[in-house]
Amino acid sequence: MSVISISSLKDQAGEVPLIAVVAAQLQSRATKTTKGGKPYLDLMFADSTGFLNLKIWSETPLYPEAEELPLQAIVRLEGEWTQNQYGINGNNVSWHRLDDSAIADFLAGDPVVRKKQEKDFADITRLCDSIIDPRLKLLCSHFFVTMGERFRRTAAARKNHHARRGGLVEHVAQMMRAADLICGIYPELNRDLMIAGVLFHDCGKLWENTYPEDGFGQIHSMHGEMLGHIPLGIELVNKLWRDLIESSVFNDFSASKPATEDVRMHLLHLIGSHHGSLEFGSPVLPKTPEAHALHHIDNLDAKMEMLRDAYAQATEVAPGIYDRVFPLPANLVRPLREFENDTPAL
Repeated sequence: MSVISISSLKDQAGEVPLIAVVAAQLQSRATKTTKGGKPYLDLMFADSTGFLNLKIWSETPLYPEAEELPLQAIVRLEGEWTQNQYGINGNNVSWHRLDDSAIADFLAGDPVVRKKQEKDFADITRLCDSIIDPRLKLLCSHFFVTMGERFRRTAAARKNHHARRGGLVEHVAQMMRAADLICGIYPELNRDLMIAGVLFHDCGKLWENTYPEDGFGQIHSMHGEMLGHIPLGIELVNKLWRDLIESSVFNDFSASKPATEDVRMHLLHLIGSHHGSLEFGSPVLPKTPEAHALHHIDNLDAKMEMLRDAYAQATEVAPGIYDRVFPLPANLVRPLREFENDTPAL
């Protein structure tokens, strides 16, 4: 039986049991108890496409083995899978450890996801290369040289949207493509600032939501926990900016307009305001056209990703109506199909 990814499992599983095999890495294990006092293990597995929670009940033969399975172990999960509004359920599940060759294939990631992320990264570098302001262009290049590999294995979030290894690249690429188009519609937007702002708006997540080189579980860091990605992003951009000043590459632009310091402040403002409101974590409200545009592009891309995930896993409770999937606010309705002209030609 061929191995499928976690995202494919979520796409295919429904009320009728699906017999399937998934390769995954154990990320966490917690011992819990039902309201009736029945103990069980809550295991979190991951691959390059997403996460899978699996409950192992105490009376099953697998329970003792699940207690001893080391964290970060990579296994082949075989079982009968169903899905409801609460997620994936596994029945008659068994597993075995992968050999070195299979582990290497697993760590390389899902081929479809890897190909998409490579295209997305190419789009990001292409659009950054199109920046006219040499200061912002140099800053982007310095970021790719010093942080490119870490950037490419970072998620955009711990859950809800693009919560997978490389998810930040997917999120940034789609936002950057949208920003490029929107700047052609609204001439008051500074395109160079928008492209750079998209690249750096979530760069603090390189400490908040990054992954190790050899696994698919997000790393918890003290910097990410105590500061959060917005202060970390501001600090990173300031550090990269100082690097360029100290290397004298900005000396040729001392008479350029706008002033170099103004460019830095406007870019930092995009990072600080991109959540759009104080209650959602931004230390400052959007105060420029680019800040308002960036916030809405960010929110739109996150929502569209949530919708894609929700349609893939939601249960159809009535014809064309699906259960609400957190964090979306309401039940979903099947999207309207594209127009097709079925009228016979005269």
